[in-house]
Amino acid sequence: MINELEEEANAVWGSLPPNDQRWLIDLASKAPAGATVALVGGAVRDGLLGLSATKSPDLDLAIEGADLQALATATGLPFTFHPAFGNATVTLPGGRTVDLIRTRRETYPVAGGNPVPAPGTLAEDLQRRDFGLNALALVLGEGMHLLDVVGGLPDVEARVLRPLHSGSFYEDASRLVRAARLAARLDLAAHPDLLAQVPNALKMSEHTPRLWAELRLLLDEPRPGRAARMLETWGAGELLPLASLPLLDALDAQQYSGATVTFQTYAAALLHAAPNPADLAARLNLGDKPAALLARALSDTPFPDGSSERILRRLLRPDAYTPLTGRDVVALGVPAGKEIGAALAYLAGLRAVGQVQSAEDERAALTRYVQSHLSP
Repeated sequence: MINELEEEANAVWGSLPPNDQRWLIDLASKAPAGATVALVGGAVRDGLLGLSATKSPDLDLAIEGADLQALATATGLPFTFHPAFGNATVTLPGGRTVDLIRTRRETYPVAGGNPVPAPGTLAEDLQRRDFGLNALALVLGEGMHLLDVVGGLPDVEARVLRPLHSGSFYEDASRLVRAARLAARLDLAAHPDLLAQVPNALKMSEHTPRLWAELRLLLDEPRPGRAARMLETWGAGELLPLASLPLLDALDAQQYSGATVTFQTYAAALLHAAPNPADLAARLNLGDKPAALLARALSDTPFPDGSSERILRRLLRPDAYTPLTGRDVVALGVPAGKEIGAALAYLAGLRAVGQVQSAEDERAALTRYVQSHLSP
């Protein structure tokens, strides 16, 4: 059933920046007669939730009945054409990109594998999506209206995440992690249909490579700890090392208090809690940086306040202190030159065997060292 809802359509349209509105109108005017151009995805959802964009939102357009390479060419902007799917990615002035997606339907020959696409209508394109509130479209052009073919508007009003069919998480277990990300970011609740499918997602997690990509994206959310707790609350906490949840919570709290906590910092904390850090890093495609950051945080090397190393060190080694530096040892009477290195090596040796437990201990030990080694 097609619902033409003027008030809701105006809410979505009014949430878009004027420059985006003008560009979308121009694009729709360039589509051939009989084509349908619709704004879909997060921009529609967020507009309906009343989340007026503080910055330009991601623009995803589902288009039925048009050659997308020709339409992208007609914009006069740089674009990349993807012949396998018939899609195009247009680069707007300033560097933002817009995806022009040929409407399609999908089937999953193998659960957990990649879906097989086939040309479809706009209604079929919306029905292939993950959750009701993500399956709404703002149809552009003359007679602009909101299209709801899956009953997504009640989900928006209730602020719930509802899978579109009973096999959704069995086909693609990554949808569970995506749900946790959205729930944490947008303050959404799980529909009972979602909770009923959690066992299917857990059963298929090892057979769904996309799930690990979604877990990586979770670490880049505004509050990764909150998203991880959503998974735990829904009975899927095992998708992450359980010992990592308090660490992610603590990093969320530091970020909330004003600290800058990076993706790499969250990833390093996750690796610290993992039984097999190298395996987890490979699954999440983290690269080498989080492990290197973790090693620095667990070392005795001094780092400035506010650095990722200091943030992690306070979390993972609450009793750790900042060792004396070269400047400190000079201030305590060590002359410039090779004696500085010797004094720092002496202190490092004491730390290694546990004979100093604080900066005060190091100052006392260094005073004795100066008196016995460097005094005339």
